[in-house]
Amino acid sequence: MLYKRTNSVIVRGDSVSEEVSEQKSLIKLISGSALIASMCCLPSVVLVLFGLASVSSAAALSDTLYWGEDGYGWFRPLMLVSALAFAVIGLIVHFRSKGICTLDQAKRERRKIINTSLLVLIISYLSYLLFNYVILTEIGILLDLPWEESRESYMFWK
Repeated sequence: MLYKRTNSVIVRGDSVSEEVSEQKSLIKLISGSALIASMCCLPSVVLVLFGLASVSSAAALSDTLYWGEDGYGWFRPLMLVSALAFAVIGLIVHFRSKGICTLDQAKRERRKIINTSLLVLIISYLSYLLFNYVILTEIGILLDLPWEESRESYMFWK
């Protein structure tokens, strides 16, 4: 709780808790969009992890969803567009909850909207890259999925 003195009256404010809730809201938004974008590889890792599928069937599933084999060429672009839509709708809901509801208010808060939106979209994309191409790949390799060659594509330090 913050207390500030205005005209000899102490006013209690919750600006610290509002900032924390704003950060939590944006973290949920970022992680949700990264998770949606990674749905081409996440199901195969989860299925093998819980013993619901064999390694070979999970590898076939991830190849089918990632590379668009067997008529599933629409799946990966759909997940990427869905992740972008999730982020945009989440940003709209976030700003509306902050009291930015009209175009005049949006014009007044233009800098905050642009900076927050760019930050969320960039961090969402970087989170997707880290989660999908590093974390899921390493977990998949630990579970004996045949993803060793994709490991070399993100090891830029070699």
